[in-house]
Amino acid sequence: QVQLVESGGGLVQPGGSLRLSCLVSGRSAMIWPVAWYRQTPGNERELVAQIYTSGNTKYADPVKDRFFISRDRALNTVFLQMNSLAPEDTATYYCHTPPTYWGRGMQVTVSAPPTYWGRGMQVTASA
Repeated sequence: QVQLVESGGGLVQPGGSLRLSCLVSGRSAMIWPVAWYRQTPGNERELVAQIYTSGNTKYADPVKDRFFISRDRALNTVFLQMNSLAPEDTATYYCHTPPTYWGRGMQVTVSAPPTYWGRGMQVTASA
């Protein structure tokens, strides 16, 4: 039985990087194409990147030159290196291999940390 297990998601600041992993079991990740998709609430799942059996790759326009898909034969794992992350990259990311095998999905959130302020305090210098 083919199974895909994603890992590596989480929270990152804009401009940061994450590497997602898709561990493939039940078949070789080298002889079947594997792809990463992402989905945001209310939208369809969209292709992010794909690696073919030949090793050729394909990327969605919004992620070209920022995301890189690769695979490791020994680990039977497909990676998605994501650089220069932006808030619009926030989504649930899924690993997929034909015909209909999907991972459970993993959240990636790109957000600046909140800014906290105190109430302020008067300081008076007087002679």
